[in-house]
Amino acid sequence: MYKLIVCDLDETLLDREAHISKENEQAIKAFVAQGGHFVPNTGRSFLSIQDDLQQLGLAKQSDQFVIAYNGGAIVENAGNQVLATNPLDFATIKQIYDIARSERVSGHIYTLEHLYVWQPSASEQQYLDQRGVQYEAVTDDSLAFLRDQPLMKILLQDDDPAKRQALAESIPPQVATPLATTFSSGRYVEFNHVAADKGKATLQLAAKLGITTAEIMALGDNSNDLAMIKAAGLGVSVQNGTAEVKAAADYVTTADHAHSGVAEAIEKFALH
Repeated sequence: MYKLIVCDLDETLLDREAHISKENEQAIKAFVAQGGHFVPNTGRSFLSIQDDLQQLGLAKQSDQFVIAYNGGAIVENAGNQVLATNPLDFATIKQIYDIARSERVSGHIYTLEHLYVWQPSASEQQYLDQRGVQYEAVTDDSLAFLRDQPLMKILLQDDDPAKRQALAESIPPQVATPLATTFSSGRYVEFNHVAADKGKATLQLAAKLGITTAEIMALGDNSNDLAMIKAAGLGVSVQNGTAEVKAAADYVTTADHAHSGVAEAIEKFALH
């Protein structure tokens, strides 16, 4: 029996309008009602998904959790208590930022509680607005305001997949800190500390809860979900997942994220 479900949000749980369908909501609530832990495992900040947690009945709940920043932080929902972090150092963030600026690429820097964005394109602005993402603009290229903040991750956004691939290949050799490099949402290349990924954080949380690997289900759609799909006892790709994710998954839903693929998997494998 599955006791822990970790689930990506964008393009997995959320539909094209960034909403949780009624079918997904009902399946998740049924799983939690039978004693399960449903844990959003997202590249986003835990603070940015509080409305989603509220809809699912998980907001402010003890013994329910969020894995944020691609495994950069594990947070208990009651009081948003941060249980573990895997941050990047300032020098690495600054170096990646400087490379991106020289390439005229926009992006995001996540601290534990804030998001900073520089030069979003029109399409990126629309994407952020649709999801109600709250952020501050970067106005100081020295990034001095970040020196004393815990830095969770940095991501770069470009509409050209070839450009994203080139950045993913060229940046890690230029910095001293080992990086975990992933892609998400068909628009981002993301850089975390190598100790942070969705799979490692899933297993870390499972160990805390006394849950075995065989009792974990993971659902995702893109390369930043691969680590948790491979780590879980049952890895699931929604139908709109990338070819790489589908190949790694134990099960591929017939429904995509816009048609409650998450509910399909939960109902098939996780409900009594």
